[in-house]
Amino acid sequence: MQDNHNNEGGAISQKSAEIVTAIIITLFGAIVMWDSNRIGAGWGSDGPESGSFPFYVGLLIVISGIVTTISAFRADSKELGDFVEHEQLRMVMAVLIPSIVYVAVIGFTGIYVASAIFIIAFMMWQGKFSAIKSILVAVPVNVFLFFMFEVWFTIPLPKGPLEAMFGY
Repeated sequence: MQDNHNNEGGAISQKSAEIVTAIIITLFGAIVMWDSNRIGAGWGSDGPESGSFPFYVGLLIVISGIVTTISAFRADSKELGDFVEHEQLRMVMAVLIPSIVYVAVIGFTGIYVASAIFIIAFMMWQGKFSAIKSILVAVPVNVFLFFMFEVWFTIPLPKGPLEAMFGY
């Protein structure tokens, strides 16, 4: 098998990824336990309260998260290797960061305008299409989606000032 590691090492080690994931899992389990306890996880006069089963599921999640965290701390970093290389992380971030911006913009422009901008930007940036081709795809797609959701299925989605100009 060919070794694809460069001298710089990976962007994120397998050990770091496992530790962070295990801590997130542990926190998730703790939240489940806390909320289950809030709604009642004990034994009531008529049997177990509604939060009992989720509480114990949360407890199992916490235990598995702690065991995984300890196991990850004890593991040898060199033996585990890299979780992701720099180039792979760059490619993921090239999609993740614009997607986060897209979701944030929906609140201000509405989903249809934000989606059109998102499609245009991705076609031009990642696909290297011209602005005209990108617009000729993004606008009709979002007009179709608008009619499909808002008019035909009457499913309201987040709208912004443009839709308000048209009375939606």
